[in-house]
Amino acid sequence: MEASSSSWLVIALAIAAANLPFFNEKVFALVALKPGADAAQRRKPLAVRLLEMLVLYFVVGAAGLAIEAQIGTAFPQTWEFYAITGCFFVVLAFPGFVVRYLRKHHG
Repeated sequence: MEASSSSWLVIALAIAAANLPFFNEKVFALVALKPGADAAQRRKPLAVRLLEMLVLYFVVGAAGLAIEAQIGTAFPQTWEFYAITGCFFVVLAFPGFVVRYLRKHHG
């Protein structure tokens, strides 16, 4: 895999992972919080969604590091890299946040 296509792969993975907590009510789209409860009680709180987003940030980072190591030498990163990519991950999650919390739901 060349560097350009692997970069787009990591970006697409980051978009999907950043929005995943907001588009479903299960933790990591696998585990229901309260099985057997009615729909109002099964909603994930915002804190759980943000914690899930943080874990997914590190999963995407590990995938990016693995792809970078496969292409060539993985470069060491400083705190600035993590600050920028963390902010980028939050910006990528904005569409999911808007749909979940800011969009008016009818019905």
